[in-house]
Amino acid sequence: MTVARILAEKGRSVVTVEPQRTLDEAIHLLAEKRIGAVVVSDVEGAVLGILSERDIMRALARQGAGALDALVSEHMTATVVTCARDTSVEDVMHLMTDGRFRHVPVLEEGRLAGLISIGDVVKRRIAAVEAEHQAMRDYITMA
Repeated sequence: MTVARILAEKGRSVVTVEPQRTLDEAIHLLAEKRIGAVVVSDVEGAVLGILSERDIMRALARQGAGALDALVSEHMTATVVTCARDTSVEDVMHLMTDGRFRHVPVLEEGRLAGLISIGDVVKRRIAAVEAEHQAMRDYITMA
């Protein structure tokens, strides 16, 4: 299974934030949308970074409540690991595990085309294992 299939099932909508917004604004966006990360992008859709709950917690631990007035660009993860629509789910799992992150932006021709989360990957993996399990049970009962 590829990232394209996951995006076809879940949609390609991605919540983004501009780098000049404050952490306070980003926190409210995360809470409103009930998500764990936002992609930081410019008006053309280029990925500039990603801001996760972890990034925000680190900023608060270093600067206290004053961090809320800081710009997103000051605390985002600027080196973002991305994937393409034709990337396999297994490859995305390895990226997430090796990099210890839970969100991977999907790029198409250099522009943001979606976002894959660990939840998306786990959901599809569980469904695949359950389908294999059912196929094995059906095979055994037919024999």
